[in-house]
Amino acid sequence: MFGLDALELARIQFGFTISFHIIFPAITIGLASYLAVLEGMWLWKKDPVYQTLYHFWSKVFAVNFGMGVVSGLVMAYQFGTNWSFYSEFAGSITGPLLTYEVLTAFFLEAGFLGVMLFGWNKVGPRLHWFATIMVALGTLISATWILASNSWMQTPQGYEIVNNIVIPTDWIAVIFNPSFPYRLAHMVLAAFICTALMVAASAAWHLLKGKQQPAIRTMFSMAMWMLLATIPLQIFVGDLHGLNTLKHQPAKIAAIEGHWENTPGEGVPLILFGLPDMETETTRYALSIPNLGGLILTHEWDGQYPGLKEFPKADRPPANVVFWTFRIMVGLGFLMLLLALWSATALLRRNAFQSKALQRFALWMGPSGLIALLAGWYTTEIGRQPWIVYGLMRTKDAVSNHSTTTMSVTLIVLVLMYMAVFGLGIWYMLRLIARGPDDPITQKETPLKPLRASHLATTTTSHTAPIHPSVHKE
Repeated sequence: MFGLDALELARIQFGFTISFHIIFPAITIGLASYLAVLEGMWLWKKDPVYQTLYHFWSKVFAVNFGMGVVSGLVMAYQFGTNWSFYSEFAGSITGPLLTYEVLTAFFLEAGFLGVMLFGWNKVGPRLHWFATIMVALGTLISATWILASNSWMQTPQGYEIVNNIVIPTDWIAVIFNPSFPYRLAHMVLAAFICTALMVAASAAWHLLKGKQQPAIRTMFSMAMWMLLATIPLQIFVGDLHGLNTLKHQPAKIAAIEGHWENTPGEGVPLILFGLPDMETETTRYALSIPNLGGLILTHEWDGQYPGLKEFPKADRPPANVVFWTFRIMVGLGFLMLLLALWSATALLRRNAFQSKALQRFALWMGPSGLIALLAGWYTTEIGRQPWIVYGLMRTKDAVSNHSTTTMSVTLIVLVLMYMAVFGLGIWYMLRLIARGPDDPITQKETPLKPLRASHLATTTTSHTAPIHPSVHKE
């Protein structure tokens, strides 16, 4: 297919499925915590605006949950179908970590899901809030186990290899491997930022249409303050993550920066833009700032770090890809910071709800969090190449023995099915967001039956909790 071999098709297939899947857990993590905050604010202030927002976003949450679970199941099966030699080699690590996720996070969410979905008028408000908090906590625990598994593949620790099979010798070292804390913090913050941008874009959409209800204003304000709190923190965590990557995966950093070799006595420049060429081992048309690259990564003015030429060609990540995915992530990050600073200033000056320019900027920035998330994930995973377990197993040795025809057919089927199923789901979720929250209510209502959400989105208004998502990631 298109001149690609079975390995390349398997990588494309996994990349395609994870690109869909990672979006949904990110929204789930962020929305779960947002819902917990909304219900807590409602209990504290007794303001029906927070109750209205809770019920509005729980509908979006429900649709997102369904897509996240389904896409996660497809990815789980791919470990056995497409990457069986990896499962044989490192299944003793990956298998238990995914099992721990089910036994802790998934069971925790399932245990409180019914109360959260159908208990709004059947249990006390504090118990219902507790159930919401437990579901939110479950999403964070789920992310913890998934990131522990993925981080071990990046920086493996706590193992020995017996008969070409990984045997865990220290589970504490396996779980708390060197890159785990940075990846977990980076991912959770990214989920909060993605959700805040989505909420802000939704509010901006309605403000631009002239809707000035308290719920819309509250939604916009909360999202913007969340961005102001999380984006600077994300930049700080990103810097720590970069230093950790330089220590444990220096070839990845060299590829990200398009850095080929050091000049004696000179610091490494920061290349803003350019075209890394793997054949000529240069970054063509480089626009750079002297010494800044070394200063950022070593915190020394004349700092140096290894260039790609110091690594064997067979061990070099594709710099022409990760160089640009990293810059997409960082560039969007600085635009997010600009949005946060602008909105904070406008909110303090009390003109945020009248500034059409700010609202249009917030609307256009809505998908930027998810785009940056995907760009960052590509940087992490493609930058690990040619290894599937860094330094231990190459990707080409992990793929199953499938023919090119088999991989081509399954890839085509997956693309068509994903476009149909998840395309419809995303369209419906956007339709719910475009509908917007209703005015606060005072009357009591009965719990919402799960399959009535589509009818209520187009006919009547419900203010009770619908089905509620879990989180599953690679």
